[in-house]
Amino acid sequence: MNKMTIKRTAIRLISLLCLLSVSILPVGASGQSYSWYCPRTKDHKQPLADAPLRFVTDYGGYYVDARHGDDAQDRVVYLTFDAGYENGNVAKVLDVLKEEQVSGAFFVLAHLIEANTDLVKRMVEEGHLVCNHTMKHRDMTRVASEAEFLAELQGLEQLFYEKTGSVMPKFYRPPEGRFSEENLKYAKAAGYRTIFWSLAYADWDNDHQMPEAQAEKIISDRIHNGAILLLHPTSATNAAILGRVIRALKAEGYRFGTLDELVAP
Repeated sequence: MNKMTIKRTAIRLISLLCLLSVSILPVGASGQSYSWYCPRTKDHKQPLADAPLRFVTDYGGYYVDARHGDDAQDRVVYLTFDAGYENGNVAKVLDVLKEEQVSGAFFVLAHLIEANTDLVKRMVEEGHLVCNHTMKHRDMTRVASEAEFLAELQGLEQLFYEKTGSVMPKFYRPPEGRFSEENLKYAKAAGYRTIFWSLAYADWDNDHQMPEAQAEKIISDRIHNGAILLLHPTSATNAAILGRVIRALKAEGYRFGTLDELVAP
């Protein structure tokens, strides 16, 4: 066997070993980036996340209230909102929630706290949870260390306290639903619960808003017991339909829970 043949054989062996190491890498391996989604179900069945994503529950992650399954008599929905700025619709959403006497959880960014402090104070005063969506909505899977990760969350907490005098509850939602196992470990170790969702739709693009009837039908068709519903309160469609959606869900026997209830032992 000449030197060239030996070299080629060695390269093939190294390549094979690399492939084997990748194939046995466990799901949720540290450093791998994931984008959260939840499968759609029919007949209002509670969804189960695809297998590669289910490990989030091992790290204090929630995407549905599994205790309130399909057959449970107590029917509950959790309203959550991702709010980075105000364009007039966030206040409208708050008006609807106040009128319907329903509370929700608002995952906010630093910009909203700084630019619309009175609006954020109103959220607190009207019984909503104001939660952590990081300082600047960056891709948290790209942070280099635990310290860098926590700086995004704790920086927002500090800003919230300085502007409102209130302590931010330890609920965190990854921007754009992007996360890694390391992110979840860091969050859990620091006392955070990572909140994903089981029902959402394309509502974030203010220039391409879904017709109201279509949005209402999506929610009506996909709602399920224990649902964590993600809405963007900057959406004109959401501001317009929220009251009707809440009243329809109440008529179907749903109540609206809080994240404190969701994570209670």
